Amino acid sequence: MIPTRARRLCSVAALALAAVLGPVTAAPAATTPVEMPDPPSADVARSELADLTVEPPHSMDGYSRAKFPHWIQQGNSCDTRETVLKRDGQNVTRDAQCRAVSGTWLSHYDNRTLTAASQVDIDHMVPLANAWRSGADGWTTARRTEFANDLQHAQLIAVSAGSNRSKGDQSPDQWSPPNHDYWCTYARAWTDVKHLYDLSVTRPEADKLVTMLDTCA
Repeated sequence: MIPTRARRLCSVAALALAAVLGPVTAAPAATTPVEMPDPPSADVARSELADLTVEPPHSMDGYSRAKFPHWIQQGNSCDTRETVLKRDGQNVTRDAQCRAVSGTWLSHYDNRTLTAASQVDIDHMVPLANAWRSGADGWTTARRTEFANDLQHAQLIAVSAGSNRSKGDQSPDQWSPPNHDYWCTYARAWTDVKHLYDLSVTRPEADKLVTMLDTCA
């Protein structure tokens, strides 16, 4: 047991330290996970679309997914995939290797709720092969790496594996989300990514993007 005098001395010392340091601010609460960064408004997307080069697709000669290194480390043993799984999911828990071991994810492409990370793919809004045909064939590896792991813009999204594989590397005129309620966001995001990275569009692609942007309220 600590003697009474010692306890009093400790209390005095604590009060003196508090007077020097001032009030202690509680650590902020953990933030609620957010989804893919919101793309610009439909009006901005229409302006960006009008600014894009319209041309036939480039050759696929020389293409390889390996030329777009992913998924890279994002810190704390987490790679880009695991970062997006955490960002886009709800109640996501991870193991010591940063792997998502539980949680739920809403796949906006087909409006499905997923209950296991194995059911989830991380989709590149503008697929790597489509980017290659649109101008990435002339990029450096560093630029392709940035594109394939872009967490700052609406380029990466957690969706059902089925919808991602159905989409493949197709442009909006060839494939668009079965969930038509997502067309507005999809077209805004696709257009913005192409504009940010100075990628071209084909005429059918541009026409379909106009149709999809017209669904925006």
